[in-house]
Amino acid sequence: MSTITETRTITVAHSPDSDDAFMFYGLATNKLDTGSLSFTHVLKDIQTLNEEAFRGTYDVTAISFHAYAYIADQYILLPHGASIGDNYGPVLVSREPADAGDISKLKIAIPGTLTSAFLALRIFNADFQYEVVPFDKIIETVQSGRCDAGLLIHEGQLFYESIGLHKILDLGEWWHEKTGLPLPMGGNAIRRELGPQIISQVSDCLRESIRYSLANREDALEYAMQFARDMDTRLADRFVAMWVNDLTLDYTERGREAVSRILAEGFERGIIPTRASVEFAA
Repeated sequence: MSTITETRTITVAHSPDSDDAFMFYGLATNKLDTGSLSFTHVLKDIQTLNEEAFRGTYDVTAISFHAYAYIADQYILLPHGASIGDNYGPVLVSREPADAGDISKLKIAIPGTLTSAFLALRIFNADFQYEVVPFDKIIETVQSGRCDAGLLIHEGQLFYESIGLHKILDLGEWWHEKTGLPLPMGGNAIRRELGPQIISQVSDCLRESIRYSLANREDALEYAMQFARDMDTRLADRFVAMWVNDLTLDYTERGREAVSRILAEGFERGIIPTRASVEFAA
């Protein structure tokens, strides 16, 4: 007598960015055997995903590590899928030349108060004015003069110089010089109430999706290009390579230490109100 295996649908939320799209290519295009699991993909910007995580909206969600500090009771981090920059990271840029000592005098366009980029900038210097601007509107906000500077977390990191903007600070370079560690931006978290068995199955599927994409880079990049906001393929490839790398497949102890370190610094400086317990699924 045959048994019918019930299919469990898992909601997976991530940003509509070329690096996330690349990472989830294998899952989103049904290239993998996911067993009794099926996946529904939801695409939202990272600030929205951070806010939705407070409500436990999605089973699996991309999340800024800054935001994770507030929802660690509901979610546990998956051991892969992270965006971690090793000696590079978000870039603070301005229309007029400025240096890091000027930050307190500037009004800065930021991509969201729960982003890890904002946390890192406040660890560097908490004394500045800011305005929350959608990440893909930050460059034009700086160019128009509405803000003096902007914190770039996406593709603008690669081409701001070509459009006449000036680098004030690369937060990844600063963090590496300060700690010797990479700068962790975001990861994938899964709802604890799904239980160890489902969490383990989902984790395996995500790891295999990343592996599949890296092994089929050209196809995965072609898929990701539809989310690349008019970037050419060469630029998209550079951006994906920055944020989908060896640390994406496995944080390593160094990557895990970096997550704990930035959240601890945030707490010690009074930016994060409680000391976050960073926990990874097995």
